Amino acid sequence: MNIIHTPLPGVVVFEPKKFGDHRGFFIETYREETMKEAGIAARFVQDNHSRSRKGVLRGLHYQLVQPQGKLIRVASGSVFDVAVDVRKGSPRFGEWYGCILDEEGMRMMYVPPGFAHGFAVLSESADFIYKCTDYYHPQSEQGIRWNDPAIGIDWPIDDVSLSDKDAANPPLADQTKLPEYPTP
Repeated sequence: MNIIHTPLPGVVVFEPKKFGDHRGFFIETYREETMKEAGIAARFVQDNHSRSRKGVLRGLHYQLVQPQGKLIRVASGSVFDVAVDVRKGSPRFGEWYGCILDEEGMRMMYVPPGFAHGFAVLSESADFIYKCTDYYHPQSEQGIRWNDPAIGIDWPIDDVSLSDKDAANPPLADQTKLPEYPTP
């Protein structure tokens, strides 16, 4: 598996080896020693699967209690996946990284705890699968406006479909509940 460290420390992209022939294909989607090699010592406790149609944008979400790291992949379709550093005191605060995850390349992205996460569906539909390092805690879920100009995410989509909750998310500058950047 090819490991790609992004400009945001802790956000890692994985390119698995795909073995295929006339019968189909095989890829390895998770190996603990590969995660350790990439600097990720996470323990995953929950798997999630969502399906969304073209134009759906989910995010940008993070949790204060039980912050989640996420190992993300797309089983069918294509999405633009984004991580934003929202850790108060981080030297990369407000910076984002995005990449396309799709069924062709089968790339995966790890988004560490303390980062907001979101994605936009580029294909007619997409099956989005992710492993989490902690359990979903709806009472502590926070959200940041998907098109906050201070962050400046270059979403490759024009017409988005948002949930009412995501449409009401404040910009990062108005967010009063942020995770702390770890200090030594």
